[in-house]
Amino acid sequence: MVALGIDGALRKYRVITGWDEVVGEQIARVARPQRIENGVLFVSVSSAPWRAELTMKRTEIIQKLNEAAGSGVVKDIRFR
Repeated sequence: MVALGIDGALRKYRVITGWDEVVGEQIARVARPQRIENGVLFVSVSSAPWRAELTMKRTEIIQKLNEAAGSGVVKDIRFR
């Protein structure tokens, strides 16, 4: 199954679908995950102040997302 990339796709799916639970309701209202490419999670953010706030919390968010997904699928986050 791993050879087909299904396991990796499932872990990426867990990161995207688990976003609201991991970051909480307040952040989920202003930031939405878009996609994961080469370990980078791209997240759209509603405003520059929120982008700055989330950038400061990047390491903590990455750790929580990887714990929830059961892997180290997210290496970095780019807030846009």
